Amino acid sequence: MVTAPTASYAPSRLSRFLAPVVMLALMWAIQIADAVLPGSFTGWGLRSWDLGSLQGFVLGPLLHANWPHLIANSVPFLVLGCLVAVEGAKRFWIVTAVAALVGGLGTWFFNTPGTLTVGASVLVFGYFGYVLLRVIAPGRVAHRIAYAAIAVIVIVVYGASMLTGIFGAGPGVSWQAHLFGAIGGGLMALRGRPVGRSS
Repeated sequence: MVTAPTASYAPSRLSRFLAPVVMLALMWAIQIADAVLPGSFTGWGLRSWDLGSLQGFVLGPLLHANWPHLIANSVPFLVLGCLVAVEGAKRFWIVTAVAALVGGLGTWFFNTPGTLTVGASVLVFGYFGYVLLRVIAPGRVAHRIAYAAIAVIVIVVYGASMLTGIFGAGPGVSWQAHLFGAIGGGLMALRGRPVGRSS
């Protein structure tokens, strides 16, 4: 039996991509506010071994040190975030939360005490880890093949910069956030589930 898609089906499919778009828009809004208001918002980031900065687990990924920092993160965040959001907005938010938590814990414990960390790269690496390991996660063969094709493209486009961000990070770059963010995203991928149609 063949059924025709309802009129609302296409919009509901597209609505799942609103999550990464809205989150990126929030980052830009925060950066604009930081530029025009007195003081600096970056102090609300995650400071290693400081119990008074735990709000940084939530706020840190939304804050950026400057405009070049935000601009550098924007495109990979949107591209990789949308690849995660293919499985639904709920999945996107869960992967985002786990990447931020695991990446934040790794940064908090393993970075130099007192070091302040901000930036969406913890999420970018989380999405990268998710997309790569989704290939071997439980699920339908067709979906795993699709993710394998996507993973190849992602590796070609972002692989070198991702490896540099972990193993060749220079001064002022948190390889801890990158590495543990990727681990958080990878862990969510390995849990796996069939790709659904819910948004």
